[in-house]
Amino acid sequence: MDLVYTLHKEQIPIIATAIHQGHRLAVPLMDYMHLQEHERFREEDPYTGYMANLPVSRVLVETSRFQVDLNRRRELAVYRKPEDAWGLTVWRPSLPELMVERLLQGYDRFYRDIDQLLQWTLALFGKFVVLDIHSYNHRRMHPDKPANTGENPEINIGTAHNHEKWKPLGHCLTSFLAHHRFEGRLLDVRENVKFKGGGFSEWINRNYGEYGCVFSLEFKKTFMDEWTGWVDIQHLNYIQTMLAGCVPFLMHMLDIPAKTSIFHGH
Repeated sequence: MDLVYTLHKEQIPIIATAIHQGHRLAVPLMDYMHLQEHERFREEDPYTGYMANLPVSRVLVETSRFQVDLNRRRELAVYRKPEDAWGLTVWRPSLPELMVERLLQGYDRFYRDIDQLLQWTLALFGKFVVLDIHSYNHRRMHPDKPANTGENPEINIGTAHNHEKWKPLGHCLTSFLAHHRFEGRLLDVRENVKFKGGGFSEWINRNYGEYGCVFSLEFKKTFMDEWTGWVDIQHLNYIQTMLAGCVPFLMHMLDIPAKTSIFHGH
């Protein structure tokens, strides 16, 4: 019941991750899985692996969050009850505890590998930025009922777990993305409106928050139909190009602290 993911290193202090991209389930779990495939797909983050295909270090998870959710704290990483999973009954019958423990071994291995990647990056550069790429449903209740736009920006940047000294960088990235135009209009980009960052960001910041930060980029699924899986390739390519443009911007901003101490509270 392995957790399947790939980790690619580049000599650059930026890491892009797509930890909810995956759809794979280990075969022994199939007898317990209560959800239909399309129900799982709707709550996964398809195409975020494509968005994360940037000239930086990359982590792409192929295993579904319904097997083990790497963006939750360890004790919550395996969904046990409907309130853990948007009211969905995931397992019927419930998973045996022995299986849960095996799944959590994969969770632990993943975080050991992330720890090694961060230490490798810090040894080279002394700092890092993680682009933690996700997507979110805005028509969860019904295909014809989109969520209120006032509470659901096109791009939500979760920064709540970051150390105070990185807050200005979060504001700069938000502004940078908000000045992009798509189909003749500016994008609706806001911080910490829909999501503030999950367990992945929390763990990185708890262990390495002095040295770097995590931007949890949640893209509203306007680039696809979350009910059928249809994707607008042009829109998806636009997002990927926009994220690629963030790389030189962030590299430039990461050079600023040494010169002006802008990110050190001065």
